Amino acid sequence: MDTLLQDVRFGLRMLAKAPGFTIVAVLTIALGIGANTTVFSLANAALLKPLPFPQAERLMMVFHSYPEIQLPRVSVSPQSWDYYLKNVRSLEAMAAYAGFRAPQNLTSGGNPERVQTILATHQYFDVLGVGPLHGRTFVASDDTPGAGRVAVLGYGLWKTRFGGSKDILGKDISLDGKNFTVIGIMPSGFEFPQKAQLWVPAAFTPEQLEDGVEFLNVIGRVRQGLTTDAVVAEMAKTTADVRRLNPGPDANKWSVIAEPLRDVVVGKFRNAILVLLAAVMLVLLIGCANIANLLLARATARNKELSIRSALGASRMRVIRQLLTEGVLLALCGGVLGLILSIWGVDLLLSIVPVELPSFVRIGLDIRVLLFTFATSIFAGLLFGSVPAFQVSLSALNETLKEGGRTSMTSGRHASRRILVISEIALAMVLLISAGLMIRSFARILQSNPGFNAQGAITANIMLPKTKYNDQVRIASFYRELTDRIASLPGVTASGASSSLPLRTEWMNSFYIQGRMDIAPRPHAHAAVIAGDYFKALQVPLVSGRFITSSDTATGTPIAIIDENAKRAYWPNEDPVGKEIALTSEGTDEKPLWRTIVGVVGSVKHDSVVVNETKGQVFLPHAQFPDPWMKVVVRTNQDPGAVAAAIRNQVMALDPEQPIFEVRSMQSLLDESVAQPRFNTLLLTLFASLALVLAAIGIYGVMSYSVTQRTHEIGVRMALGAQQNDVLRMIVTNAMWLAVVGLVAGLIGSLIATRLLSGLLFEVNPTDPLTFLVITAILGLIALLAGFIPARRATRVDPIVALRYE
Repeated sequence: MDTLLQDVRFGLRMLAKAPGFTIVAVLTIALGIGANTTVFSLANAALLKPLPFPQAERLMMVFHSYPEIQLPRVSVSPQSWDYYLKNVRSLEAMAAYAGFRAPQNLTSGGNPERVQTILATHQYFDVLGVGPLHGRTFVASDDTPGAGRVAVLGYGLWKTRFGGSKDILGKDISLDGKNFTVIGIMPSGFEFPQKAQLWVPAAFTPEQLEDGVEFLNVIGRVRQGLTTDAVVAEMAKTTADVRRLNPGPDANKWSVIAEPLRDVVVGKFRNAILVLLAAVMLVLLIGCANIANLLLARATARNKELSIRSALGASRMRVIRQLLTEGVLLALCGGVLGLILSIWGVDLLLSIVPVELPSFVRIGLDIRVLLFTFATSIFAGLLFGSVPAFQVSLSALNETLKEGGRTSMTSGRHASRRILVISEIALAMVLLISAGLMIRSFARILQSNPGFNAQGAITANIMLPKTKYNDQVRIASFYRELTDRIASLPGVTASGASSSLPLRTEWMNSFYIQGRMDIAPRPHAHAAVIAGDYFKALQVPLVSGRFITSSDTATGTPIAIIDENAKRAYWPNEDPVGKEIALTSEGTDEKPLWRTIVGVVGSVKHDSVVVNETKGQVFLPHAQFPDPWMKVVVRTNQDPGAVAAAIRNQVMALDPEQPIFEVRSMQSLLDESVAQPRFNTLLLTLFASLALVLAAIGIYGVMSYSVTQRTHEIGVRMALGAQQNDVLRMIVTNAMWLAVVGLVAGLIGSLIATRLLSGLLFEVNPTDPLTFLVITAILGLIALLAGFIPARRATRVDPIVALRYE
């Protein structure tokens, strides 16, 4: 321990004696460690921290999967939920929940407000293992038909709407015109599922448990002693059992699956975060290579000092340990500064992080992040400190005193510096090509056509309560009058409504085609109910036939409109206008409700602009299929904010107790759809740019040092008649050889590494030739410039001065 303390004290003195070197080295390593700490903070919050539930690793979710129609994960119907509850044994407890069909309009304690209400079975809170802050949660008697209506408040809603007073317990609140007694308040931070504010019991009737519409999310807790694999295996057996109970043409087209809750809530971020972690690690390695080069140059200047220490009795291992200690001290100083930089980096990350991150993901510094920073600092210090230490281990220190120090120990160090520069170029190449692919991919995303014009369009959600709007005529009348009123506002060019918006399609339905009832698997399409001039409001083009009009009433001929994707899938060589289809959600298999196709419109993106849509869409007139939950869409040539206020006023004029929510521009919806690829591209480009700068500095530093070391040689050459161009060509050629070897190694590494990006790219091949060619040219040019500057300096050497140089 005493010798270690001596090494530390001596190392600190040596670093203090060379403040310029120390500052440059500490700043370089701080950038690398700061970037790593920032991204690790994100990875820690999203991937490593346990979910905010006791024994969260035992929580799994159950889904239905339809791989043949590209639906790998969909919800469960009440009918299926009831069957699984009674038959699945590997889950010791199960619960079902949904936002769909839950009361949403809160009219107690202030102005009408739409709240994110969750319909949940009584097992819900017990399965999650979360108890109330005040009061109680659901019991079995709450979850039965005819029981008194009760509700559990989320902490945020309790604070903002009811002032955080416990007096609300036992009192009634009005949801969709019905009174619910508040029985509990959940603790701060509990918002499961995403942004939930209030929970009410499902209380399914026997008739509702026969419902085959898939809208429930099922969550369960794995039985003690069993593994998740056991649950997956039982779900496969359950699938086989259900197929035997319900034989038919579509029986083999679906399956029951179970996935860990963590994979469901953060799985879609995992690949992107791992790619960013790999990127910042490459930046750190490039920084380490730069510092190793600096340490090698410094070790050359310290040849005599190290030789004297050896002559005075210091063992080779003691000298090596001293050099490693100095490297670790540098890295720890850089780690402290990097940790400070990461605090600002986390704030920056929070300002640009995609909105899709789950609400429980809290990015910040904790003990795991601090340990990561410390471990990374030690690793970096040992990594770049080992390079001069390795050179010392190979050299004869006592020869330095005999030779005068000018040529001693230099050849091995020159080779080490070349290897380090080649490594920097190769690593920078991998990062730059990855960033180039992401940039090209993002450019393709921005150029892709979502199928509608977002500019000048705004939307607002309206959910009519069933207690007040309990018949289809009244629902249809409300939206017909509302869209007419909005259409008459100044500056409004079109007004409509739909049950689903582009990029947020929520309803999938199977259907029959008249004359082709035996198609297997049964045709599927996204479905939406529309009112008013919906297509004109979004500027979705009419391809053939006609739009829905006011003449398509409840008593008129049932009609439908399809999009181009549906036409290509099911009527590729014929005109579908005039053909008939029947949705399975209407009528029965024995007596379908046939709808005549009256028009074909352009296709829009349903889930995301980064997904190439293959499924079609079917549109129904709202008058024939009244839906209480609609999204109003308005096209305007005036200030969207003023029009949004006017929309709210028109809703209040029709119903003063009716709230509207999620008032936003369609452009913001489009921007949100590309938030994740924008985030990935921005960070990867930032790290690649940092790597490029560090690599350029590394090349310049090595060539500059090489010129300095070869000053005497250059003087001799020029004294013997060498021209300035000869010297310039010699130095630049040496630099370009390093660059070429580094570029070749980088190309090979990139061909391997970019395969990991394939899931993040849109319409761009991971081996895109143009990206590889452009990045190779850019990095080669920068390497040329980094070598040219010291080469130019070498041509200005005075031969007389150079011949005297030692």
